Amino acid sequence: MENTNWTSVSHFVLLGISAYPQEQIPLFLLFLLMYAINISGNFAIITLIISTPQLHTPMYIFLSNLALTDICFTSTTVPKMLQNIFSPTKTISYMGCLTQTYFFICFAAMENFLLAIMAYDRYIAICHPFHYHMILTRMLCSQMVALCLILSHLHALLHTFLMGRLIFCADNRIPHFFCDLYPLMKLSCSSTHLNTLMIHTEGVIVINGALAFIIASYACIISVVLRSPSDKGKWRAFSTCGSHLTVVAIFYGTLTWLYFQPITSYSVAKGRILTVMHTVVTPMMNPFIYSLRNGDVKRAFRKWRSRSWISFFR
Repeated sequence: MENTNWTSVSHFVLLGISAYPQEQIPLFLLFLLMYAINISGNFAIITLIISTPQLHTPMYIFLSNLALTDICFTSTTVPKMLQNIFSPTKTISYMGCLTQTYFFICFAAMENFLLAIMAYDRYIAICHPFHYHMILTRMLCSQMVALCLILSHLHALLHTFLMGRLIFCADNRIPHFFCDLYPLMKLSCSSTHLNTLMIHTEGVIVINGALAFIIASYACIISVVLRSPSDKGKWRAFSTCGSHLTVVAIFYGTLTWLYFQPITSYSVAKGRILTVMHTVVTPMMNPFIYSLRNGDVKRAFRKWRSRSWISFFR
């Protein structure tokens, strides 16, 4: 058997965010609250879009898929972290660790691709408004979402396969709350050069390719909007993009800081804080960003609330 297929550890120990006992209960309550807000907020967005015919448009089809991705993304890490806070062992099996890594990468990539096609949706809506429904048909939207899913799984499969080739000889304690790439690579006693190379090449192409597409889309949008003679029209166009740009800035800011640096300069303490922002805080904020800044969603919510009250008092 080749050495690269062998590992001496059967499990890892997830040390979590803090080792101080007095901080465990506050951390548990804080992350439980954020997880509950994330699940309920994103589920409410999905339910609202499904139950409101006026929201059955490409923009909201993509938004509902983003909300579902956020639920899955956070559920990959937070439930295990909450369980481990009060667990005496804080262990995760070797295969369980690789599975968590796989789905974490997959849903992060899925969000990356969805943000890109949402930028394309805004480009078509503002730059080619009269051809919007002819270009973005329901069939094309389904195909784009399916392509995002396929590419996300292929991306996750590549990095998880490379992680599975590493040898872990002695220390199995991960100073993190889940099986993230860099903390795992730091534990390996075999060369991580290929892993790092693929993160900085294929990973950069996937992330920066989507980001470049978003920037190009918004460059076209800004060019068209600035040529508009109506100040009101300019404000309306920019207001429809504000929510998406806010999510893009938070998502890519934390992602770039986390992974596109040499492994030697990776800081576990800073990595934990940024990962919490990336995996917990951002998905929790997305429903509020899109609902508070979106008139269609607010109107649909008020109608849904009115129908609920009427049916309740009948």
